Amino acid sequence: MTEWKEGILSEISDITMGQSPKGESCNNIGNGEPLLNGPTEFGLKYPDPVQFTTEPTKNCKEGDILFCVRGSTTGRMNWANKEYVIGRGLAAFRHKKGLGYQYFLKGLIDYKLDFLLASATGSTFPNVSRELLENMEIHLPPLPEQRAIAGVLSSLDDKIDLLHRQNKTLEAMAEALFRQWFVEEADAGWERRPLSGIATFLNGLACQKFPPENKIEKLPVLKIRELSGGISGDSDWATSKIENQYIVHSGDVIFSWSASLIVKMWDGVPCILNQHLFKVTSNEYPKWFYFNWCRFHLAEFISISSSHATTMGHIKRGDLDNAMVVIPPLVQIEQMNLVMEPLLNHNISNSAQIKSLEALRDTLLPKLMSGEVRVAI
Repeated sequence: MTEWKEGILSEISDITMGQSPKGESCNNIGNGEPLLNGPTEFGLKYPDPVQFTTEPTKNCKEGDILFCVRGSTTGRMNWANKEYVIGRGLAAFRHKKGLGYQYFLKGLIDYKLDFLLASATGSTFPNVSRELLENMEIHLPPLPEQRAIAGVLSSLDDKIDLLHRQNKTLEAMAEALFRQWFVEEADAGWERRPLSGIATFLNGLACQKFPPENKIEKLPVLKIRELSGGISGDSDWATSKIENQYIVHSGDVIFSWSASLIVKMWDGVPCILNQHLFKVTSNEYPKWFYFNWCRFHLAEFISISSSHATTMGHIKRGDLDNAMVVIPPLVQIEQMNLVMEPLLNHNISNSAQIKSLEALRDTLLPKLMSGEVRVAI
């Protein structure tokens, strides 16, 4: 650490604080320049603008790091894939030495994120000020080491991004084949059954009734929030001494039937199935078959849920009984399985690699940023 020095963030980064344009200049018809207000518009890697403005104010540039500075999503980050107008909810960071150092800068902000959130002001939601960002104390290695650290972090993120894109392609292929076989070219003579007749829909537990009995025999609770965002430090825990059917493993099909309706293959650590979630299984049909039929009917279920909404929309067991599927003869399912199962297994394998790489990145980050682990230059 003898070559490292003390500094503040503004020494190495230009910081642009967003400023929202006047309301009358904003529109959603593509008139003007693309406008970003906050991370709700962020996609997997790049933002997706939903508004435009004819009154450009503060702009970010391609390659900038976008950071949410206020509201319930404070601290979320993403990359700008082109120039945008940014509203008050965002700040843009750019390393003064250029884009080759951006991943070091992002890693530094990630490393100091807990400090930023703890130091933010605001009674309802946190607010990170320009002064707090500019004067945040940091440890700085020499420029060659900053660039080397950036290389390590960018290679991990690039691999993760590649696997995500592969999974999107695999999902699109599987969906296209499923629609071709079961919608466009389905045989009128194939058997018809309700969705509830091809799979078991196991509802989860009221996990608050099953608290951990000790610090070892416990698992995190899978709720709707975790299904969307993964297990976190805010997740609840329950005892692992429950019936095995309520334990969710990577690759299990999970269906959120209340509030936010989602059909997803779980790709996280083992956890306990909470109420408002179904674990979907079948002893008769392959996973790709019932998974894709659940997804096929999802738009219909979302519409039903909206019509039921008072405080929280949902679907009922009867809706599963009314959702019909077509079933080809067993010999055709076996032929289809030769195509669909490898696509599904490749997706599951990629998801496991993503989780492993993310864990490696999260473990490595504080060690790189503190100088505990040094990168060869």
